[in-house]
Amino acid sequence: MAETTPVPTSIDGVTALYRRFRPGRFAELRGQDHVVRALQGAVKNDRVVHAYLFSGPRGTGKTTTARILAKALNCEHPRDGDACDECGSCVAITKGSSLDVVELDAASNNGVDDIREIIAGAWHGTPGSWKVYIFDEVHQLSKAASAALLKTLEEPPQHVVFVLATTEPHKVMPTIRSRTQHLEFRLIGGETLSSLLHDVKGAAGLAADDELIDAAVRLGRGSARDALSALDQLIATGALSETQPEFDGLFHSLVNLDAVGALRSLAVLTKEGWDPEQLAESFAAEVRQVFLLQVAPEVADAVDSDRERLSAWGAQLGLPRTVRILETFGLAMREMKSAPEKVVTLEVALVRLIRPELDSSVQSLDERLTKLEREGARPVASTPPVPATPLRPIGTTAPRETSEVTAAPVTSESVATPSDLPTAPSVSSDAPLSLEDVTERFENHVVPRTPRSAQLLLKNAHVRSLEGHRLTVSLPNEEMRQNTDHIAPGLKSAMDHEFKVPIQIEWVIDASPPRPVAARPRAPQPESELSGVDDDASEESTVVVDSMAGHLISEMFPGAEEI
Repeated sequence: MAETTPVPTSIDGVTALYRRFRPGRFAELRGQDHVVRALQGAVKNDRVVHAYLFSGPRGTGKTTTARILAKALNCEHPRDGDACDECGSCVAITKGSSLDVVELDAASNNGVDDIREIIAGAWHGTPGSWKVYIFDEVHQLSKAASAALLKTLEEPPQHVVFVLATTEPHKVMPTIRSRTQHLEFRLIGGETLSSLLHDVKGAAGLAADDELIDAAVRLGRGSARDALSALDQLIATGALSETQPEFDGLFHSLVNLDAVGALRSLAVLTKEGWDPEQLAESFAAEVRQVFLLQVAPEVADAVDSDRERLSAWGAQLGLPRTVRILETFGLAMREMKSAPEKVVTLEVALVRLIRPELDSSVQSLDERLTKLEREGARPVASTPPVPATPLRPIGTTAPRETSEVTAAPVTSESVATPSDLPTAPSVSSDAPLSLEDVTERFENHVVPRTPRSAQLLLKNAHVRSLEGHRLTVSLPNEEMRQNTDHIAPGLKSAMDHEFKVPIQIEWVIDASPPRPVAARPRAPQPESELSGVDDDASEESTVVVDSMAGHLISEMFPGAEEI
């Protein structure tokens, strides 16, 4: 290849830039140097294979390269494995009138009859040295058509070369892929596209400034055809605002956590005629540039004023929120494929980004915790203390007084929390455990910390003995003992929290009542709390049942008898 890339050949009578300045030689191809080296070297050394598979994103030069290969194979005056692009054969291939090149759009001609007609003509002679068949979007061929093509690929005529082009090579039959030489095309870099557009601008005499060309490069997203089409559109409209939505309103709302402003900005964009899916895709592309400018600025495609603008938004959003915006919009774009009202999906995504409490993802929870930590560091204004109201057991009524009672406001200090539950005195893990101490702490501290299902079962359990760190607990029947496997994780967690040492529990079946254990003396209660309470109700009665079902009935219906 030459050191300087020539300007693309201009085709007379064609106005669209991507067709008018389509490369006509290997030397004019840009961004696919690995493909050019392989093909040009094969033509130069006479090592061309009978079938090639060109795969890659749209607009990266697959079909154009297939035509250049056909030119190089049939050129009357080849130059170092490249076509001259001036002889009769090259001109005919450029105009599409050559009998040496047959193109088939497999998207619309995917039947077996179309392939049979191609196969029948492949054996006929041609004016040139080689007959080249180009199949575009070959992955859309039917199974029968692919099977018919496979036979010809296995035993092709000596003067025929097949070029199969596709954007989805994984959909091509493996047996076809195995009989071709696979060359993968890549997206074209921003600098290469910018150089191409500047050369086209000079060759065509276009009135386009650098800002317009940079916008076309960005809209091209690695595709030369899309970049040239975007440049055509930008020159025709003469304004950038008419070819891409303005997202500064959305960025401002996300930075300031303004849900109303975000929905208003989205409503303005939809009223201007932008499709919700197109808006989501375009906004995600801008946020991607914000992300890249924060992590790897040299990889970002944004240039000049756009680069400064997106860098400023990135500094205000921060990297964690930028990543969350990208992830949320990615999920929204997937949901919009099947949503009846696509704009609703986009609105919900925006509100979730601004109101993390509406989102249950790990990222939103982390954002809420970070926000709470920042708010916790601020000084809090002191409030006058609220007189504490003595707590009374649930189900009892407060004593009536003749004097007027003023209701005190409920605060977090007057509400019982799990931290208010009675806790056992701190005991060193090296201190020996006694049966009385373990029994009291098991009943009063361990059982209340277990899940509700475990408490229902443990109310009929009794501590029998303690040998070192091995605790024997009895249950009245085998059915209950079998259910201990379900409560084991919660019970172990509560035991470890209470005793700070691992205690192994051995379950036994024993319906006899346990021997009395000396309980710790309780602190005397004020008479005011005992007044109005029935003496009979102060003594807890133990209900003994012989099955799990009976236990559940006694819990749900106290005092009921099974008939």
